[in-house]
Amino acid sequence: MMIPHANLRIKSATPFASFLIALAVPNLAQAHASEGGFVLLLPTDVYIFSGAASVALTVLLLALLPERLLSPMFSSVPMSRTRGSLAPLITSTLVCLFLFWLVHVGRTGPRDPLANPLPLTIWSLWWIAFVFLQGMFGNLWRWINPWTGPVALARKILGIKPFMSFPSKLGHSPAVMIFLLFVAVLLADPAPADPARLAGYVGGYWLFSFLAILAFGPRWLHRGEGFTVFLRLYASLGVFGRIGGRLRLGLNGWQILRMRKAAPWMAVLMLVILGSGSFDGLNETFWWLDLIGINPLEYPGRSAVIAQNLIGLGVANGLLISVFAGAVWLGLRLAKADLSLGTAFCLFAPTILPIALGYHFAHYFTSFLVDAQYALAAASDPMANGADYLGLGTFYVTTGFFNTHDSVRVLWLTQAGAVVLGHILAVLLAHAVALQHFGSNRRAALSQAPLAMFMIFYTFFGLWLLASPRGF
Repeated sequence: MMIPHANLRIKSATPFASFLIALAVPNLAQAHASEGGFVLLLPTDVYIFSGAASVALTVLLLALLPERLLSPMFSSVPMSRTRGSLAPLITSTLVCLFLFWLVHVGRTGPRDPLANPLPLTIWSLWWIAFVFLQGMFGNLWRWINPWTGPVALARKILGIKPFMSFPSKLGHSPAVMIFLLFVAVLLADPAPADPARLAGYVGGYWLFSFLAILAFGPRWLHRGEGFTVFLRLYASLGVFGRIGGRLRLGLNGWQILRMRKAAPWMAVLMLVILGSGSFDGLNETFWWLDLIGINPLEYPGRSAVIAQNLIGLGVANGLLISVFAGAVWLGLRLAKADLSLGTAFCLFAPTILPIALGYHFAHYFTSFLVDAQYALAAASDPMANGADYLGLGTFYVTTGFFNTHDSVRVLWLTQAGAVVLGHILAVLLAHAVALQHFGSNRRAALSQAPLAMFMIFYTFFGLWLLASPRGF
């Protein structure tokens, strides 16, 4: 099946195939990216139970393995020595100029979100692809952060120095609030992919953060700027990291075992990342729509469920934090550990990040496969005026991989595999952290038993979300 970039008509599509495409490509209705409801064509119950069983077996194996076998798994090897460089400031400035151009095109270019480069870049290339790459490889954000270069130039040329002190008692709470506000827009805004609307959000937030960094200095960037703090957390999962001025390579998550205890608000943000991502999938399911009294077959539009989704987002995050804290507390009691609940919460919160990253990939995978093609077409003709800067010729967006049983199975197993691998890595990291602080394998296993049950349940939940029917 091919979709011409010049218009949004679907050629050679049966009604059922068109329904599948509507599920997989919700940007046609100016919504944000979604998972694919096509997984309902498969025997997903088998895969869900198999995935949860894999996590359960990992938990059992860790309880029986000798302690000395786990530590080498998260060791790292030294690579090249790193030196201070102006290169990140230069690339930051170039990315900032590109962002300004995107905002301009968002305001003056085509209003179709599948033809305008701004929503495709922000939602598909940055929010979906870049966030995943950050979690897989390490701190790529330092190269494209759109504020560090312009702030350095402003300080150099204008001589502006920080003139306000960031209140230490706030911790990272501004970053948590900004991230939650972003998720609220993603979930509740009636048209988050509308180019002009998105241009206002992006331009306004860039200016706000630029002025805040000038006023408070780098401390705002590391404690208040929500996306920098969020992406630094995912960078701690990457295979590449820096220690003592040297680049090192290890298994995903190795840096978490070398982190100091997370600050309280940072620990909360880690849980909020997972809770928000989960609710982003839950709020589209028939179950949720039935819960809030909406007929999924007569969906009234996003504007009709703004309040319900915002309340659901808050409840989902509050419930997740409470259940996680309860599992940590019960583990401390079983292991008879002398750690406080607050300390243990901050120690184990980073081990949740692999689950969040795995679900992020699975949640958006099918949408990215389609929207990345639209992004390529928009890059070749950003103003939708018939240009062809990349020499693509007559370009068609294909969704043919949604049409066959074999390709759908591959897509579903890729999504399910990402969820399961994220949970297995989380279990391994949690057990390794427990070994560091509780000593013996027996005490570590006891402390992790409630948390392991939580992760097994969350495996079921994550895979169920992928397989659930969508209301829009």
